Amino acid sequence: MAEVTCTRCGNTREGLERPPLPGLLGARAQEEICSECWKLWLKQQTMLINHYGLNLMDPQARQFLTKNMETFLFKTGKDEQVDTSKQGTINW
Repeated sequence: MAEVTCTRCGNTREGLERPPLPGLLGARAQEEICSECWKLWLKQQTMLINHYGLNLMDPQARQFLTKNMETFLFKTGKDEQVDTSKQGTINW
């Protein structure tokens, strides 16, 4: 695997073996994100899915996760913290 200078942490580390997602977003993640930060995202994603009770068949839930992933990995927008008052819903 090639080394990348990670957009998230700023370190030069081992990159991802292949795009973790289909499309442009997956290609961008492979080019710009180290494997350590990707692992951190997977933990964050699991926490968001469990906390909000997300159904990944729901387009709104997928959009919510994509927005949070872009913020987490590429530092776009405001970092989403888990809002415990909204547990079980993604109506924010």
